[in-house]
Amino acid sequence: MIKKILLYILLPINILSGQSHDQIQLANEYYLQGALEKAKLIYGELAENPYNTQLIATNYLSLLKSTDEFDEAEKFLQKAIKTFPSNIQFQASLASVYRESGNSEKLEGYIKQLRKNSKTNPFQLSILAQYLANEQLYDESILFFKDSREIRNNPTVHALELASIYRMVNNKSAMIEEYLNYASDSPNRLSYIKNLLQSFIQEEEELDELENTLIRKMQEKPDDTKFAELMLWVELQRKNFYGAFIQSRAIDKRNDRPGDRSMDIGRIALENAAYDDAVEIFQYVAKEYTGTRNYQYARRFWMEAKERKIKNTFPIDPIEIRELADQYEGLYHELKPAQTAFEALRSKALLHAFYLDEIDYAAQLLGQLVINPRAGIKLISQSKLDLGDIYLLKGEPWEATLLYSQVEKAYKSHELGYSAKLRNARLHYFTGNFALAKDHLDILKKNTTREISNDAISLGMLITDNTALDTTDAVMQEFANIELLIFQNKKIEANERLTEMLNKFNHHSITDEIFWLKSKLELEAGNTQNAVNYLDQILASYTYDILADDAAFKKAEIYERQIKDIEQSKALYQQFLVDYPGSMYVAEARKRFRQLRGDFIN
Repeated sequence: MIKKILLYILLPINILSGQSHDQIQLANEYYLQGALEKAKLIYGELAENPYNTQLIATNYLSLLKSTDEFDEAEKFLQKAIKTFPSNIQFQASLASVYRESGNSEKLEGYIKQLRKNSKTNPFQLSILAQYLANEQLYDESILFFKDSREIRNNPTVHALELASIYRMVNNKSAMIEEYLNYASDSPNRLSYIKNLLQSFIQEEEELDELENTLIRKMQEKPDDTKFAELMLWVELQRKNFYGAFIQSRAIDKRNDRPGDRSMDIGRIALENAAYDDAVEIFQYVAKEYTGTRNYQYARRFWMEAKERKIKNTFPIDPIEIRELADQYEGLYHELKPAQTAFEALRSKALLHAFYLDEIDYAAQLLGQLVINPRAGIKLISQSKLDLGDIYLLKGEPWEATLLYSQVEKAYKSHELGYSAKLRNARLHYFTGNFALAKDHLDILKKNTTREISNDAISLGMLITDNTALDTTDAVMQEFANIELLIFQNKKIEANERLTEMLNKFNHHSITDEIFWLKSKLELEAGNTQNAVNYLDQILASYTYDILADDAAFKKAEIYERQIKDIEQSKALYQQFLVDYPGSMYVAEARKRFRQLRGDFIN
């Protein structure tokens, strides 16, 4: 009997709930279809029952606001707040209604009352602040977050939330201040803050603002290295590697480190071809921290930076190469038996072989490395590959392939093994065995490093494109012979024979490859404009061929690094991005264009 009575009591409620659900669905459909009057009529009836309030609030309020019925919206929310006093979203929504209705006086009084009601409850204040931000009441949201911060007596709490709001209202100065507040709580947050700043700081003025704020912070807290780290990051965004080095030097001293951060900046400068800065940084570490673990690496990188600068200044000065080789010898005697000493000896040997034409002496030096177990297995194997290259210089391909094959066999699934296989493929190409070279290259196209794979693809396509339609391999063989001359540093003879090929085979598919090689040789000889002219011939006559994007990118690079015409190089990189969106150089071209434009890139 009791169960039957309960059933009769509950039945009307269940029926009512089901009816309400159907009506809500119908009202929502009208609302979505734009039949606002029909939707409003049903929502109004549903609003009489508190059971429906939270189910219809979003759409009903949106409808009332869109039709400027703010009084009705206010009544609905006041009733909702009375029925559901713990629903903070309704409180924020009412503030939004006052703001959108233009009733600033009512809004101000309401916000004042909300702050008063919540002044002892920091949790409620922070929730209200978030809901107000969601309603785009940003100034009011800031007030509540700051109230919460004050009650908690914690000047860094809500830093990220406030920074986000300041970003939305375009108050970059306050945004930066809050991000620095957040970073000040823990050094582990630095990387996260750098990523955020990277996304939101786009203009030089904003970077200046960050710099000024950091200077103030460092003056307030001179022993806090987090701000110096961020200042270092600012200088890196500007590509001011020396400025970054000044900060890293101070950080190393404060943390009592033997040049660790300075070494990091030196490597970044080296990677970005800022060779003078890299030389100065590594020189400083080597002199300042003699006897520490960083000393030998600083000396080695110091030499590497000098070497890269010399090799990228055309035409290359043989006197500077000779001085560099002597300095490597001094480094070898100073640091042996350390690993870096043997690396220095290898670098010296390669300079004698490929730049000073002292092949036998280079072979002698590499021979010492190959039989010295202290040099380490990896360096010994690298030296074997170098020795194989020297046999190619001497015109002894069989001796070369013997050494390449030894390393390939010893490192089958290693970068050294792939490098050895690529050298073997190149050797077969030089000697005219194009089919065997192609077999090696096909294997290297996948499951290797990106650089080796790209080289393999490039050489493979060169062979395929210029042998497929020929009944003989005579033209390809002549071109391969010239590439061997270039490898052997006989560049004047190679350039002359390329000119002969142009005259003899000016309609052959290999013509663009000839232009490409001549451009490279002219650039290395210091004839920059001639180099550009040959690239222009590729771009004029072979727009859709395989070397077109290479030529376009190289031209932009020459204007940037050799001619130093920033505006022209910027225009060329921009045009490259339009003309060759699928090129492998796209990412690098975009990065360089943005750097030249003044953007800030990690």
